[in-house]
Amino acid sequence: MTQTARQSSSKSASSTGRQNLLIPASYFRASERPLASLFFVLPFLLIYELGSHVFQLDQIRFELVAFRLARQFFLFFGATGRFIPALAVVGVLLTWHIARKDGWKVRPGTLVGMTIESILLGMPLILACLALAHYLPLAGLKGEMQAGIIISLGAGIYEEMIFRLFAMTLLSLLLVDVLKLRHSVAVVVIVLVPALLFSGYHYLGDEHFAVGSFIFRCLAGLYFGVIFMARGFGVTAGSHAAYDIWIIGLAAWFSG
Repeated sequence: MTQTARQSSSKSASSTGRQNLLIPASYFRASERPLASLFFVLPFLLIYELGSHVFQLDQIRFELVAFRLARQFFLFFGATGRFIPALAVVGVLLTWHIARKDGWKVRPGTLVGMTIESILLGMPLILACLALAHYLPLAGLKGEMQAGIIISLGAGIYEEMIFRLFAMTLLSLLLVDVLKLRHSVAVVVIVLVPALLFSGYHYLGDEHFAVGSFIFRCLAGLYFGVIFMARGFGVTAGSHAAYDIWIIGLAAWFSG
């Protein structure tokens, strides 16, 4: 069977499965597109950028290590400015959209569906966190609730931008397009390596390394990696943000 035939068969089976769930296959196609991801995460970007200014929470930018890493990356190439990371997200998604030659229309129903899907996809990690609460105490983000939500939205975008959108895409180009690695092996490496980096990066701040939290975050990274490959950047960023906000809410609930 040729690669084209396999892809066609896979898409057909995938579409059938989606129809069986009583969800139009067109929604899945539309929500995976870069332009839909851009429209979906744009409110996250605005809330993060404006919220940190309105609430005078500039320390957020230092607590969110991913944002700092993104700024340092662009600074290395001489690009400076407060909104450079946010503009990079917009620029990458727009470039991806233009390269794909997709249409410019995004239906409101698609964005509503992505919101619901993100909330639902964040819940399995919450259940896993609750199941492992003895080893992984619910340690919500420190500070006011507003600050925690702002950080969560920023983390959903910038952490997924670095570890899924950038890292997984670059690994795919290297392993599949350049080295011609076998597809099954390449997929494992493409998902696993960013997950390990994602878990380790959390200890670049003040948090001390712990085996239990490292393993859990690695599993979370694998989970988000699978979502990224199956559902695209927007739903992945939304799922990540939803999980973080769930954590904040649960931490507030148990501490109250």
